[in-house]
Amino acid sequence: MDTTTRTALRALAALDLTSLNEGDTPDDIAALCARARTSHGVTAAVCVYPEHVTTARRLLGGDGGSVVRVATVVNFPDGAADPARAERETRRAIAAGAEEIDVVFPWRALIAGDGAVGARVVSDCKAVLPPGTLLKVILETGELKDTGLIRRASDIALAHGADFLKTSTGKVPVNATPDAACVMLQAILDAKSGSGLKVAGGVRRVADAAVYFDLVDTMMGPDWATPARFRIGASGLLDDILAVLSGKTAAGGSGY
Repeated sequence: MDTTTRTALRALAALDLTSLNEGDTPDDIAALCARARTSHGVTAAVCVYPEHVTTARRLLGGDGGSVVRVATVVNFPDGAADPARAERETRRAIAAGAEEIDVVFPWRALIAGDGAVGARVVSDCKAVLPPGTLLKVILETGELKDTGLIRRASDIALAHGADFLKTSTGKVPVNATPDAACVMLQAILDAKSGSGLKVAGGVRRVADAAVYFDLVDTMMGPDWATPARFRIGASGLLDDILAVLSGKTAAGGSGY
């Protein structure tokens, strides 16, 4: 198997296939869930707004037995400094059937010098999750910008229960970058927490995914990046994955 094909298969298994559009309809979610099951394998999860969780769970196997998990977002996309809101939205998402929660860290508060409210948001959300439910904490690294702030947010999130650190909402000008991912991976290594990394925003081609796999393989070891510890949040990446795996070339090429 050539390197490009292997990377495409790895990216497929790690993919949180995402649709977070304000105009999403039940038909859009049905199409998303159908795309999550391909002839080459399945994605790790679908990620949808909370109001679509019930639909996604029903379509993917509502008893929780589906291999494609249902993720949703809370405190999204603004990252409010409001632990009560984040907890309330998390409870509702869990009641609807969400299996993974992607919560936005209050990054503006951290920039202003308040890390305590971020700790509260993470710990309060973690406290209401049933066993087996993952908490991914979105740091919004493109807005934090400073590596010291990215590291501080990472340390806070890991110390208060994050199962994954996630780069971005995908709703800001700068989203996932290798530099930010490197800082987050080092925090995970130093914490010895067993937590994972999710990169999101701007990963559109297999070549983009390859950059992150190379980084993770180098820093964490070649066996680390399983779907239990590494995810890619994207909406358009699946098209390029399938083009590579079918021997075709997607628009713009695979980048190799």
